[in-house]
Formats: sequence, structure tokens, C-alpha cells
Amino acid sequence: MIAASETFGGTWPFEPCFFEGAGFRMHYVDEGTGDPIVCLHGEPTWGYLYRRFIPPLSATHRVVVPDHMGFGKSETPRDREYSLRTHVDNLTKLIEALDLKNITFVLQDWGGLIGSAFTLRHPHRVRHLFLLNTLAGYGKTSAGSTPWFQLILKHHKAGTLGEVLGHLDVNILSIMKTQGLENLSAVDSNWLAAFGSAFPTKEDCVGAIEFPLDALLGRIIPYLEEGVPLLQNLKSKPAMLAVGMKDRAIAPENQISDFKAIWPDAPVIKLPHAGHFSQEDAPDTIIALIELFIQSAR
Repeated sequence: MIAASETFGGTWPFEPCFFEGAGFRMHYVDEGTGDPIVCLHGEPTWGYLYRRFIPPLSATHRVVVPDHMGFGKSETPRDREYSLRTHVDNLTKLIEALDLKNITFVLQDWGGLIGSAFTLRHPHRVRHLFLLNTLAGYGKTSAGSTPWFQLILKHHKAGTLGEVLGHLDVNILSIMKTQGLENLSAVDSNWLAAFGSAFPTKEDCVGAIEFPLDALLGRIIPYLEEGVPLLQNLKSKPAMLAVGMKDRAIAPENQISDFKAIWPDAPVIKLPHAGHFSQEDAPDTIIALIELFIQSAR
């Protein structure tokens, strides 16, 4: 867990907020006023991924950026189950405590499944969904046989996954490059410290180890199936998908297939030079797309 006051050389200047209603100390940023934009990260990042998004979006909206349990400035409890269900429950408690309504979700990687599962169950709180290099999880597709999941499968079979993902303090850059980080000009000492220092020990990597296993071992399937009867709650929401076409964690064609199965007429934007972490690769383009999407979907 990163110190609450840490700004990484001023690149993360936002006041830390904490919520303990989910049974652990959950960090989030809460900037601006107006209808909320809730930005969800995935594996193996935290809210820092949205550092460029918060200032412009908070000029017109209330921007809330939580860190999932086991990531960023949130606590990494040792006695909790790190599953999709738990992460959705944690988010639900936070959103209900803040009483957020008319939410625009910005969802990347595991954020897509978490935000979509929340929307199914709480449609009255959600207005729009902007998906970014992710799956909603209800389009009857998977991430595909990508370099990322090939790596996960190889080391899971060899019994070495805990070693590969248990040293993110030193190998965070190589892991994110495997997933599809294209803009290496974003990487400097502050960047490395921000993403790496979230995982000072192997025990602190439990959330990052369990996320891909949840998918690889099919542990998410029962929870996803529970949501299928509520699918119309998701289909009824305006949605947009932006795809970094160099994504090596979730196959771009699978992202599009999943999205179109739920929102057949909704827009899909292909970003040819971006990878899995489009927030790093094409931040200005994506910020503009989010703003345009919110305006056009009113």
C-alpha cells in the first residue's frame, strides 16, 4: 500500500480519500462537482492510470477514481477473497456510501467486468458506460489467446506464476509491456515508482496474481451467469468502446465482439497506435472521446 501523502514528484497531486465501509481501507480520489464520472482501473495498475484524466474531466464533473482492494493506495488485506464478486461488492459499498447517481463509468481491463456487473444490479445509478480496452463479460467471448494469457497459462502450469507476478515492484514495466504498453515515453522514475511501489512484497501482489487466475480458471463464470437475467439493464445504457488495437492482454477483435453482442448499434473507436493501456498511449484522444460521448448521449 502506497503512503496516503505520496504524490510521486507532483504527478499525483490529488487529495487522498478513504472509505472503510467494505471492511478494509479503500483509497479513492474525489475531485470536482456535477454528475459523477467513475474511472475504474484493472491489472496491475491503480488510479494513477487516470492522472491525466482527472483535471480536465473534473472541470465539469465530479470525478471519482477508486483503487481496488490490493492495488494502489488501498489496503491489501490477507484474509479476503480476491474475486470479481468481491471487487464488485467493494465498489457497490463505496458508490452507495457516496450516493452517486447518473454515473458515467470509464472502464478499462477488469474495470469493464466490475462496472458492467455493478450496472446490471444497480441500473438506477448508472447513465453511460465508456469501455476502454476491456470486456463487459456478457458477450459470450473471452480475452483470447493473447501474449498476456499465454504467459499466465505457462507459469500457472509450471507453478511459477507467484514468482512472475510476485515481484511487481521490480518487473512492473516488463509486465505492462507484455500486456501492451506502447508509449514508453511516459515511463520515467516517477512512473516506475508510482506503479511499482504499490507492490513492495510478494504478499502485496495477491490482488494482481488472483485477477488473471479468476479468468484463466473460469472462477468468474458463476458470478457472470448470475447477472444474465438482468442483462437488459446493461443493454439499455448508452455505451461506447475505444480499442487500442495493439492490445496484447485482451484481443481487440474479442473486445469488439463482446461489445457488439450487448450494444450492436453503439460506436466502436479503433485506436491504431495504442495498446492495452490507452490512458498512457493516447490520453488526449480518449479524454476528448469521453467528453463527446457524454454530450452526445444525453
